[in-house]
Amino acid sequence: MQQNKLIRYIFSGALVLAIGFVALLGIYDFVLPDRISCRTDSAVPTYFGLRYAEEEAFSDDAKPAVLSSTDTAVQTISGQTNLQLFGLIPLKTVQVARYSSDIRLCPGGMPFGVKLYTDGILVIGFEDVDSETGMVNPAYAAGLREKDIITHLNGSPLNSVEMLTALIESSGGAPITVTYTRGGVEYSTTITPVCSRNDGRYKTGMWVRDSGAGIGTVTFIEPKTGEFGGLGHGICDIDTGELMPMQRGIVVDVTINGVVRGAAGAPGELRGSFLSNKCGALLGNTNCGVYGVFSSLPESTPDEAIPIALRDEIHTGKAHIRCTLDESGPQTYEIEILSINKSAAGAKNFVIKVTDPVLLEKTGGIVQGMSGSPIIQDGKLAGAVTHVLINDPTRGYGIFIENMLDAAQIPMAEAS
Repeated sequence: MQQNKLIRYIFSGALVLAIGFVALLGIYDFVLPDRISCRTDSAVPTYFGLRYAEEEAFSDDAKPAVLSSTDTAVQTISGQTNLQLFGLIPLKTVQVARYSSDIRLCPGGMPFGVKLYTDGILVIGFEDVDSETGMVNPAYAAGLREKDIITHLNGSPLNSVEMLTALIESSGGAPITVTYTRGGVEYSTTITPVCSRNDGRYKTGMWVRDSGAGIGTVTFIEPKTGEFGGLGHGICDIDTGELMPMQRGIVVDVTINGVVRGAAGAPGELRGSFLSNKCGALLGNTNCGVYGVFSSLPESTPDEAIPIALRDEIHTGKAHIRCTLDESGPQTYEIEILSINKSAAGAKNFVIKVTDPVLLEKTGGIVQGMSGSPIIQDGKLAGAVTHVLINDPTRGYGIFIENMLDAAQIPMAEAS
């Protein structure tokens, strides 16, 4: 009998230990970051004394990604490593990004205008056509939907809305083969235009767009090459909310001539005018910002470049933003970083609050057009303003400068 009790005690104890160990692993998995950032001249940081399978951190597949092929100082290397308990039990695979200690960027703060032309034609809506057979919609009936991107008509690349309209109106009602993408997957269908009884023109019943324009703020400038990043979020179509697929874009100078103060439920905005002169080219439109190159450095570019702050170096508390509200050019204003999600991707990584009385008096907080305003903390470029909270214009979101640099590497490397 005593032997059976002992066996039960041992079994119960082992079960409790096993459950506790599994719970510990779950806690570790939850607490440990999904991504670790460090400098190229420093060791990967440790957590709770856990060890890394360091030899797995940077495999042959982990290729350096460079902001510009002409300046290899702005460089990151990405890979993976396993966090191990007691150096034996793998707990979690994490992404590791090493950033060159030599990275120095000039903080922006100056406004810029963007004119973007899409890679293909974006479908933004549908409207039935009053034809001889009644109200019909050939495009919708053929399977096209809002947010689809039309890339070819009858096998030829489609470059503009004017080209699309001309081909449809001259079709005489003959079927047109349409190639389009949806969610990155290519499809093909056939649309047969119908003649509208209202104006006698052949139509397909869809609304489309091939370009967009807007004003934002420059976040950083690479002073040796003139390459820059701005906005901190992508340029999206106003109707679909989708990131606009960019074929090409130009950057133009902007003059700020007014501010509409923000209020709860009514975001404010910077009011500006596009100038006629082109001052650069847009090279990429991503969820973490737009990227391009200036023909020459803007006059208000700071003389000194500053280091970047990695996500683990950013902390709650005092910081500053740099933005332009009038003809006086970029000015610096005080903010506070309220909270940080150090594992966050995308454009909403930390919450900020405007505390500067001058900025609050002029704008009421964060307004449209300030997106991309660089955030500086402890003398380092930490990120950029991206969004305002609709019900509290004094608060908004910021993006890690890491995320902007990571997104910039693909389009800028291809363009160089």
